[in-house]
Amino acid sequence: MHHNVDKALFWAGASRPAFGGGEVLQPIEIFLAGRATQEFQGVAIPVEELARECCSDWLREHLHALDPERHVRIRCLVRPASSDLVDLYLRQQRTGVRLANDTSIGVGYAPLSDLERLVHGVEIELNAPRIKQQYPELGEDIKIMGIRRGDAVTLTLTCAFVDRYVASVDDYLEKRRRLAALAGDIGLRILGREVAVEVNTADDPGSGQLDLTVTGRSAEAGDDGEVGRGNRANGLITPYRPMSLEAVAGKNPVTRVGKLYNLVGTRISSAIVEEFPEVASARCLLVSQIGRPVRDPRLVDV
Repeated sequence: MHHNVDKALFWAGASRPAFGGGEVLQPIEIFLAGRATQEFQGVAIPVEELARECCSDWLREHLHALDPERHVRIRCLVRPASSDLVDLYLRQQRTGVRLANDTSIGVGYAPLSDLERLVHGVEIELNAPRIKQQYPELGEDIKIMGIRRGDAVTLTLTCAFVDRYVASVDDYLEKRRRLAALAGDIGLRILGREVAVEVNTADDPGSGQLDLTVTGRSAEAGDDGEVGRGNRANGLITPYRPMSLEAVAGKNPVTRVGKLYNLVGTRISSAIVEEFPEVASARCLLVSQIGRPVRDPRLVDV
């Protein structure tokens, strides 16, 4: 069924973190806005119920210190899809041809640079379940900025610590040092050379200003978010690289070119680099035309 729910807004709540465990005073609010088919051939589709259930299940599974029932309020603002787009889906059911439901651009590139591999790899490993089991004080809200000057690489890493697993200022500082060492070890393994890591550089222990949270998310108190402003399809934000303005999240994975063409562009670029040794790097941009078969882009630029 047609759905395009990629206009979500993450509205931060309010909290009172404390060593040993604080409280969330106002829940995080997630506003889901977009369009989705809500009836098909006389059968009603419980879109709002599905949206709430899917969001709660995902939050519960991926954020170890957050309770979706107490810490999050989900507001579903999804309305029925436009008749034109619904007709595209009905038409492709009759013909068996998948039709692009937007005129848009997707782009991918390969390979990742060493710095990109490093930033992506450190974030993925720090958010792995085994790391959360071993270091439960580390929240999933981890942001990394990588900088390279010549061969010297520095990572500025921000991590929201979970207050119930931190006993004091000294304990926090020790666990912050441990995180820096852990990230440095991961970086050394990925890059093959030393990586400088600086963690939570806005901290001011003397005045008690620490990156301490109840849920492991800065969104519980002061960091709002919006789909499309974060990581791209490859898990990175890369201003030196070609990037589409399309948000890949929340889109139908069958004919939504804003999702598909970014992924396909990356796969095509990767395949070219892997199959042709003389090609050091590749970029692939695809342009769709609404109503045209999704497998037949209006333009492919490699």
